[in-house]
Amino acid sequence: MGKPAILIIEDDEDIQALLDLAFAREGWRLMVAGTGEAGLGLLEREGADCVILDLMLPETDGFKVLKKIRRNDRFRGLPVIITTARAEESDMVAGLELGADDYVVKPYSPKVLAARVRSALRRVEDAASPAREAGAVRQGALTADPVRYEAFEGERRLRLSATEFALLYHFLSNPDRVFSRGDLITAIHGADYPVTDRSVDVQILGLRKKLGGAGSRIETIRSIGYRFNSQPPAGGGGT
Repeated sequence: MGKPAILIIEDDEDIQALLDLAFAREGWRLMVAGTGEAGLGLLEREGADCVILDLMLPETDGFKVLKKIRRNDRFRGLPVIITTARAEESDMVAGLELGADDYVVKPYSPKVLAARVRSALRRVEDAASPAREAGAVRQGALTADPVRYEAFEGERRLRLSATEFALLYHFLSNPDRVFSRGDLITAIHGADYPVTDRSVDVQILGLRKKLGGAGSRIETIRSIGYRFNSQPPAGGGGT
């Protein structure tokens, strides 16, 4: 396996230089673009294993760039980490609902961001590892195939981000088990990963929406967390 390719879409040249130095120490192959359109062009031509995406970009803002990435089936499982000075919860919710895998507010530590990139790369690698080659997991009409990195509700292919896919795979692999938000963070990102409970709730909300009728099978357990109900609700949702 070659060096992971990290695409940095960021117009601040000082931040570009800082990340270039920090990420080079990780042995990653780096690509840098100063505008959204330039970043999308690089992604189409070169591909990437993870994208670092600023929101406040010239010409095309980061939200529009993220929408274009998620509309492309080729990049449906590509981890995208938003980095921005916009700390409002509404912006975080918007970014996660559009399919971002993480949301990091500036100023941030390059070491912390590198740790988040490592986690995202590991999550994708684990999903395709030989340990999971036993095949897809299925509950009712829902299927998650970690080898092909595809998920379906019946015949409908689901457009999930890397984090959403990891959550679905975890739920389908452990039906009826109750998970706290901390349990889910550890299972998806690893121990001591700095993600807020609110961001977990937003990711679950986005996953439910994409599951359609089957989304109601991810149940909220008050004051604890979530579980996936192995029994479809009366009326046939997700059967």
